[in-house]
Amino acid sequence: MKIADVRTHLLEHRLEVPFQSASMRFDRRQHVLVEVICDDGTIGWGECLGPAVPNAAVVASYRSWLIGQDPLETEKIWATLYNALRDQGQRGLTVTALSGIDVALWDIKGKRFGVPVSTLLGGRFRDSVRAYATGSFKRDGVDRVEDNAREMAEHKEAGFHAAKVKIGFDVAEDLEVIKAVRDVMGQDMRLMIDANHGYDVVDAVRLGSRAADYGVDWFEEPVVPEQLAAYGEVRNRQPIPVAGGETWHTRWGFSEPLSRRLVDIAQPDICGVGGLSEAKKIADIAALYGVRLVPHVWGTGVQIAAALQFIAAMVPSPVRPNPVEPILEFDRTHNPFRQAVLSTPLDHERGVVAIPDGPGLGIEINRDALRDFALRERS
Repeated sequence: MKIADVRTHLLEHRLEVPFQSASMRFDRRQHVLVEVICDDGTIGWGECLGPAVPNAAVVASYRSWLIGQDPLETEKIWATLYNALRDQGQRGLTVTALSGIDVALWDIKGKRFGVPVSTLLGGRFRDSVRAYATGSFKRDGVDRVEDNAREMAEHKEAGFHAAKVKIGFDVAEDLEVIKAVRDVMGQDMRLMIDANHGYDVVDAVRLGSRAADYGVDWFEEPVVPEQLAAYGEVRNRQPIPVAGGETWHTRWGFSEPLSRRLVDIAQPDICGVGGLSEAKKIADIAALYGVRLVPHVWGTGVQIAAALQFIAAMVPSPVRPNPVEPILEFDRTHNPFRQAVLSTPLDHERGVVAIPDGPGLGIEINRDALRDFALRERS
């Protein structure tokens, strides 16, 4: 079996109501899927985190190194692609593009051997996982505090055990949002906050010190990802556990934050950190230093499937009689093609998601959805 072709599928939906985090504005949902086709007809699917069009271009640039290769040699291919562009691409688009390819190769490997990817990663420790709802962005033309409270009520009614809200805009208003959602969710639900690196150290410490009164599980991306010393400052000077890592790439990007314990929760994104090959290495490093790991997830059903297979194979902590179980980030913002790209959606049931047990990622792609949501030229 050899790789015969590599294709990308650019998907887009323009939003009627744009929304924003502290660092990015969304007026459309855009994602790119990677399709790796083998000469025997086997197909693997992956996805790239980040800007879809540039990711697709980098995937295309890797094509000449992929055609004719054995797709089962995932480590060899990973090293070949990383080394090909390492002088200018030790992080960023070269790695996010590589991630989508790597996930697709693991999908092929699972199909070749007739087992789920999680089995190939070392074994399935669980067949389902509790999900936490992600949303609560700042929407245009809507009162932010009221909108977040309304959305939290929906998450609670849907059965989620936990939810995350977006902050990083203004300390005083962010605290109003945190109070409002805690009032709605009560004390039984877990609450996380995500600043999307919208603060500096001073405001992050001020916010964290006051938000701790509302029982916050973690404070995600308080400062920009490049400022590792600032992460340490925030972690040491306020009481909420600090999370981060969705924009740290490869084992080298995680080495210093983990070895110095600059975060309490590491959040590699399977489709951005270097794929399943690299995420497994990072999980082992996190375990070595006693840092919890909760994967970041932001994409279509393909990325959800990759995260589920990874979570299924996450080794329970050996230091507790009742180990901390991983949880799945479950995006609840508007995206009509998120699940439509799958023939069978990966939805939740009262906040719990079943992990597919079919070969590879355990999913089938709905090609009609790829056509319906294909990116067209902008008018």
